Amino acid sequence: MSVVAGPLRVAVAGASGRMGRMLIEAIDAADDLQLAGALDVAGSPALGQQAAAFLGRAGSAPITADLRAGLANAQVLIDFTRPEGTLAHLAVCRELGVKVVIGTTGFSDAQKAQIADHAQHIAIMLAPNMSLGVNVMLKLLDVAARALNEGYDIEIIEAHHRHKVDAPSGTALKMGEVVAAALGRDLKDCAVYAREGVTGERDRSTIGFATVRGGDIVGDHTVLFAGTGERIEITHRSGSRVTYAQGALRAARFLAGRANGLFDMNDVLGMTAT
Repeated sequence: MSVVAGPLRVAVAGASGRMGRMLIEAIDAADDLQLAGALDVAGSPALGQQAAAFLGRAGSAPITADLRAGLANAQVLIDFTRPEGTLAHLAVCRELGVKVVIGTTGFSDAQKAQIADHAQHIAIMLAPNMSLGVNVMLKLLDVAARALNEGYDIEIIEAHHRHKVDAPSGTALKMGEVVAAALGRDLKDCAVYAREGVTGERDRSTIGFATVRGGDIVGDHTVLFAGTGERIEITHRSGSRVTYAQGALRAARFLAGRANGLFDMNDVLGMTAT
């Protein structure tokens, strides 16, 4: 594992968005990181502006839609955008040797395969949720599902702000995958994403999903294990995007000494099973 000299140079995709600004603020406050690039989509009114101007930093990186210019001085890109944009960024990062932290959700299986291919050449950390608490919850869900493998119906309820474009959330899907794997199932075969009308009695082997969208909810996730005479609810609620930003910075530091490979937050937090 190589050692990175000086501040780690980090670029941010979606620099003018809510998450992008949160990341820029977190990088600005970190002694060991430097904002080295800021990307946004062509046509954004923020293009040409200094990315950290909202913090009073006149000399920060300019926001650009030119990927090669925005990534020219970066060692790591943090990307919380959309699947198509992230994949376009990955292609250029692979060309330039820039590592990537991906918090984008909503990838198809084919798109995930593309990410895995890029990871043979550059280091990539892919996680649907960067929160330390959420990743600890995933471990708890594995334990709960193995222990409650008979006689319990499993439902996953998630809530997010009105602007979120994918449903269920990537975090909810990851929770479903963890629970299904612990039960020896494939989520593709047992997930139920919608109920309407006369649905008939619940199939005990399914994992149900319910989605709420409204207001400025940052992110709530509950996994319900409903048995006869009792139920267990494991819940995580996010009150601020700060937790995602700090997790992404931790992931960027983790990737700094790695040449290639596909990692997740278990790797970053040292929770990978041995």
